[in-house]
Order: sequence, then C-alpha cells, then structure tokens
Amino acid sequence: MTTAREIMTTDVTCVGENEYLSAAAKKMADLDVGSLPICGVDNKIKGVITDRDIVVKVLGKGKDPASITAGTLAQGEAVTIGADDDAQEILRTMSQHQVRRLPVIDGQSLVGIIALADVARAMSDRPVGDLLEALSQSGR
Repeated sequence: MTTAREIMTTDVTCVGENEYLSAAAKKMADLDVGSLPICGVDNKIKGVITDRDIVVKVLGKGKDPASITAGTLAQGEAVTIGADDDAQEILRTMSQHQVRRLPVIDGQSLVGIIALADVARAMSDRPVGDLLEALSQSGR
C-alpha cells in the first residue's frame, strides 16, 4: 500500500515558532506556497501556518504581522503523519482533523509535507472524493 513517504513533497521549509509572521509571509511569497510548518526551537512541529491565517487572524483584526510570532498561531498539538503510515491513515487523519496539509515526520524530524493535491494524485477517485466531502463540510 502507498505510504506517506511515497507521496509527500520532500522540499519543505519551516518557519520558526519565534519568527514573526511578516517573515513567514515573505517565505511563503519567495517559495510560492500557501502554508508552512511551524518548527519549534526543539525541532518539533508545532503546527502549520497558512496565508489565510495571516490574513484573517492578523491583518483582518488590525494586528501587525511584524510583531506577532508564528508560534502564537500554533494551536494545541500539531497534527502530523508518520513517513511510513499508509494511505488509509493519511485519509483518516486529514478527515478526522479537518486539515488539507499534513507535515510528515520520521521520528521527531520533519521530512516532508502532504497536501490534498498529493493525495489526489496518488489515490483513486473514491477515497479522495470522500476526503473532499469531509473537508468541505467543515467550512475550511
């Protein structure tokens, strides 16, 4: 069965939990991506920040992204997937946690990221359709 390691994007960049959101936004623009994993000083994943998070939770509330750290927007325990977890576990985790992107870890180390598009390319239509339906119901 297909594993996370086989479908993940390996070229992944973190934003540090103590980096300001203005720096996160610049990294996103430079890399032409809409999200970045938030990595702690302990090298553990703290969450994922999206361009939408910056717009809605910071700019939309009149806050200054140059004064708020990425770690401030990390909420609770980060949702991740193991590099050797199978496709069914990827689908279950994305559906259960209502996320479109999953950092992939090997032990405690970030080794990649899986986006909804990666899942769509790697799997048959039915499971992907079920996942899209589950994610659409959440309003995310």
